[in-house]
Amino acid sequence: MSEYIEHDPHRISVGLVQKRIVTFAEPPHAMLLESGRSLGPITIAYETYGEMNAAKSNVVLVLHALTGDAHVAGYYNEDDPKPGWWDIMVGPGKGIDTNRYFVVCSNIIGSCQGSTGPCSLNPLTGIPFGFNFPVVTIGDMVNAQKMLMDHLGIRQILAVVGGSLGGMQVLEWCLRYPHMVRSAIPLATTTRHSALAIAFNEVARQAIMADPNWNNGNYYDGRKPNVGLAVARMIGHITYLSDEAMRLKFGRRLQEKQDFSFDFSGDFQVESYLRYQGAKFVERFDANSFLYITKAADYFDIENQYGEGSAVKAFSRARAKFLVVSFTSDWLYPTYQSKAMIQAMKKNGLDASFCEIEAECGHDAFLLPNERLSALIRGFLENVEREQAA
Repeated sequence: MSEYIEHDPHRISVGLVQKRIVTFAEPPHAMLLESGRSLGPITIAYETYGEMNAAKSNVVLVLHALTGDAHVAGYYNEDDPKPGWWDIMVGPGKGIDTNRYFVVCSNIIGSCQGSTGPCSLNPLTGIPFGFNFPVVTIGDMVNAQKMLMDHLGIRQILAVVGGSLGGMQVLEWCLRYPHMVRSAIPLATTTRHSALAIAFNEVARQAIMADPNWNNGNYYDGRKPNVGLAVARMIGHITYLSDEAMRLKFGRRLQEKQDFSFDFSGDFQVESYLRYQGAKFVERFDANSFLYITKAADYFDIENQYGEGSAVKAFSRARAKFLVVSFTSDWLYPTYQSKAMIQAMKKNGLDASFCEIEAECGHDAFLLPNERLSALIRGFLENVEREQAA
């Protein structure tokens, strides 16, 4: 994309990058969704890093989590204060080495970061879809990504990589397009949501819909449901952390004052932190997109969709080599779910490796610097690359 630049003397970045968009599924060739409705035209925002080789055999597709976007690495300009969301992992010499691989990351449909979603203009009305946007699934998101791969002329993917909701997309890719995917790295994810995960998402959705400014999803020309969205983010953020992380980071420490205020202004540091996270989130994310994406996550269930209730039968469709990673303090998608996934893969004779990484920071551990995780991903990709060349 451009020459490498060094914003931090301890870390090299891919440099300056740009967001691209492509539009397809123009009526009458709209994409049929799993709900039975159609969607089109569809715009996908995406970014690429590194160079695709002549055989187009070095493609790594990175898939983002719930509130992520296509900007996985690099900077948009010289003054950009913050790189892409996984800059620690994607770049020259990093776990996903852009000197070796052509990396693609796209924003999922239903989101609000450049791809078609509830805040996009409905071509039939000229106003934002709002709550008239069709419910989309993880499968619909992957189908849209497949259209992007077709647009880029990519027929074989060396590896699909993603954590959390991105990991769900990884699994969906392996079962929906098994002959396209050579290897897969699902991180901190699950084959289907537990009742606990669904419950947290529902409370978050209700917080948004209870905000009077939500107005049945039609708020784009007025005040936004920022209070409800901030509370939803606070709820979600708790599930991304862990008891140990919160104990070490906050404990019961108070704000600067030395005693209780005996009001509801927020005495504890953890209260201030959650309020800050909520307030910051509403500046960059759409409330309706939060509703739609969490619903897609709750609907995700490869055991029922592909295996008639059996994970073993579902993974009989897969052809990829797998590296499954969980984290010890992740209570949203705990390790037992990853182990069940591995067992189902092994029963199908798949080449599947598993690693549980010691981490005290909870579900978000895959997004934080971790040399063991970087080394695992780097080594796995190099092995897949060697096997492909053999």
